[in-house]
Amino acid sequence: MKFVDEFRDPELAEHLLQRIKVLLNTAPLANRESVRVMEVCGGHTHTIFKYGLDRLLPSRLELIHGPGCPVCVLPRDAIDTAIEIALQPKVILASFGDALRVPGTRMSLLQARAAGADVRTVYSPMDALALAKQHPDHSVVFFAIGFETTIPATALTMLQAERENVENFTMLARHISIIPTLKALLDDPELENDGFIGPGHVSMVIGTEPYEFVAQAYGKPLVVSGFEPLDLLQSLQMVLEQLACGTSVIENQYARVVRKQGNAQAQQAISTLFEPRASDYWQGLGEVAGSGLQFRPEYSHFDAEQHFLCDASKPSDIVEQGCCDQVLKGALQPQACPLFGRVCTPSQPVSALMVSSEGACAARYLYRSGEHRDVG
Repeated sequence: MKFVDEFRDPELAEHLLQRIKVLLNTAPLANRESVRVMEVCGGHTHTIFKYGLDRLLPSRLELIHGPGCPVCVLPRDAIDTAIEIALQPKVILASFGDALRVPGTRMSLLQARAAGADVRTVYSPMDALALAKQHPDHSVVFFAIGFETTIPATALTMLQAERENVENFTMLARHISIIPTLKALLDDPELENDGFIGPGHVSMVIGTEPYEFVAQAYGKPLVVSGFEPLDLLQSLQMVLEQLACGTSVIENQYARVVRKQGNAQAQQAISTLFEPRASDYWQGLGEVAGSGLQFRPEYSHFDAEQHFLCDASKPSDIVEQGCCDQVLKGALQPQACPLFGRVCTPSQPVSALMVSSEGACAARYLYRSGEHRDVG
């Protein structure tokens, strides 16, 4: 408990909040109507709503919720492909639980399971590999999603399957990379963020060096943050310190976990199995150049899409009446969507933003009980 208390100490929180208020009243920030800081990671969004950090901060400091939830940006065609595979005879589709309720074009994986598909929840790709060993008469397909946080586990599992010659194990790999995503956000003329809170778990793998372009090419400060309340408050203070001083550098608040060079072994595992795709399609964001990963040719036998000859038609990104694209890139707060809390709820989600525990809409709904009724 001592470790937890250290990062949730109310006196330290008050000290950081006072420092943030002082910085906002310091030139050149004092004359600005608002200061916009985007937290890229959905885990940070969850912490902000859970602990009410947005309510504690001055209203001029706007926290913008970015697209850092891999489930939330899954295009409908990824779900449709997973369902197409799962409905085939003698197939077991293994997936993380938060992907099961994401709507596809016609249904979700959960609805496909109700229709007879063998869809199973796993907690790691190794669980899926174990299923393949237990069911040698079935094809076991792992639905692999996530940023660099989960890609090393996927890669290491496939390498183990290769060593053990597990021939009935493949993957529907829809992994994505954070750096092209950040660049796409910075290049979007509709978005005017003053600084960024960088993702902690992704940075544990890739390090802090890949973010240097944010400061050097775009002149924006970025601070890699941990996930405790005091982590985020300190990271916001560090961003504001830079803005007040007119500097733009990459800083690492999460130094107890994140190193500048990242994790070399994890990086090697990723580069062994995967290579960048020319572009990938994201729910709400459209095409993001270089953001997707695909199997290298020598490992293409693990590619479930090739094995099952799935339809590779252009993905559909239609969300009727919703504002998911605007919420995903931080141009709109979740509660401003006309569907939020009325048509779109956790029990009847319109999109993954209301499904994933890291989705901005789900976090807002969960930790602002009753407020959604007043949206209008």
